[in-house]
Amino acid sequence: MTQRDYSLLGPSAKSAEENGLAAAEWYHTDIPRKEMKALMQRSDQPAIRDTIILYGAMILLAGLGVALWPTWWSLPFWLAYGVLYGSASDSRWHECGHGTAFRTPWMNNVVYHIASFMIIRNPIVWRWSHARHHTDTFIVGLDPEIAVMRPPRIFRMLAAFVGLFDTWNGLARMLLHASGRLDPEEVTYVPTSEHGKVILVARIWTAIYAATLTLALATWSILPLMVIGLPRMYGAWHHVMTGILQHAALADNVLDHRLNSRTVYMNPISRFIYWNMNYHVEHHMFPMVPYHRLPELHQRIKDDLPTPNTSILQAYSEVIPVLIRQLRDEDATLLRELPATARPYRVDFHAGALGLAGE
Repeated sequence: MTQRDYSLLGPSAKSAEENGLAAAEWYHTDIPRKEMKALMQRSDQPAIRDTIILYGAMILLAGLGVALWPTWWSLPFWLAYGVLYGSASDSRWHECGHGTAFRTPWMNNVVYHIASFMIIRNPIVWRWSHARHHTDTFIVGLDPEIAVMRPPRIFRMLAAFVGLFDTWNGLARMLLHASGRLDPEEVTYVPTSEHGKVILVARIWTAIYAATLTLALATWSILPLMVIGLPRMYGAWHHVMTGILQHAALADNVLDHRLNSRTVYMNPISRFIYWNMNYHVEHHMFPMVPYHRLPELHQRIKDDLPTPNTSILQAYSEVIPVLIRQLRDEDATLLRELPATARPYRVDFHAGALGLAGE
């Protein structure tokens, strides 16, 4: 059984580099250059529309929540507000971080910083973290964004649905950065020239949270925290529910996104909250394709990809048994089968992963 060390400073990182997995060349479905250029074309209109809907809905829901406070009638409005704050912010941070949501750069930056604040992820650190995630997707010891490790930490996974550890860690990192320091692992991928920006953002955020907490204490009410802070916890469940499905139970340490990423068909509401990141194989293959073009990209290359999961529930029915097996066998892996029309996996390079098909 393989023993995995997920630290970016540990033996798995060294092993991955020695085995040619660091910043390696990944498999991509063949698409003519002209066609790919068209798919990568950015547009402001879809993201402006979605952003107006998102923040308009948040203002309306928070306003109703405040107006009906402290009665129980306010509860459904706070729950809905929390999902938009604590989950939609995750996908907005992600897509605007790629710079593909809007065509206009400053629009990407504004939404990116707002969403980063709500999800409590330093926008400078996470821009570099996510770049590493795409360079070394699901490579143990190199990818800093592996959400489900082996063996799975079931309690932490369940606690993530209410943002328990993520929120605490986000605030702890914020205070660490505000003190003028970075975590040793962050130093491995955040350039020294960016450290000052990390610290400045953290100090601004600390001031905002301090002001919010002071207002809550001064009014002896949690209402200010219901608007800023607490939704990161009680609204986290949707982004955790969808995020686990991105890579969990699939093959790690491979160089084919068809092996380590998952596409799941989802309902329109979840797709709006998730900003089409349910097309996750497609996104990892071609990360510069805007979110609103991912359904089109999916139709174009689906004959070269594993059959998508038909729903969130169906995907979990596939994932959960493998996670249970991984509690006693870290190497237990789900192999995504390819259609007859697809180019086969590289058996020579991915023999280890492919050899687990029958488990």
